[in-house]
Amino acid sequence: MTAAPTTGLEAILLDNRARLVRFLAARGAGDHAEDVFHELWQKIAGQPERPVAQPMSYLFRAAENLMRDRHRADQARARREQDWQESDGAPAPPPSGERVLLARERLRQAEAVLTGLGERADAVFRRYRIDGMGQAEIARDLGVSLSTVEKDLQKAYRALDELREQFDAE
Repeated sequence: MTAAPTTGLEAILLDNRARLVRFLAARGAGDHAEDVFHELWQKIAGQPERPVAQPMSYLFRAAENLMRDRHRADQARARREQDWQESDGAPAPPPSGERVLLARERLRQAEAVLTGLGERADAVFRRYRIDGMGQAEIARDLGVSLSTVEKDLQKAYRALDELREQFDAE
């Protein structure tokens, strides 16, 4: 997959990266500001190109909305954890054999897609999503730029989205 050249809103986003990361850090993202910025980049890059009258205002609003969404998700997670602690802890019934086999097959396909992206993109995705490492830390460990890590993540997300669309079509 070859990434399309950045133009328009995505170019403005990337040109104002430091400013947006500071904004996100001040809004509560803290050490995860780079990760939230990447999430914002994913959203912007996935949208069709269209003119925006005030691009910086749009980007700051989108960043604020993303922080709000993350805050809501954190609250929902905390409620679920609280509910779990207050429940009797009885486990859910085990899934059916068919469901287990389907899940294993889909996992195998997802692993094959990630492996097919190349060793570095696979490692970046797994370190970020599974190990919970920050993007800057991954870049340092692999000796690549932060931009390279972001592009590898974009490549992995796109490939997995395509796979998910195939699953949904089945």
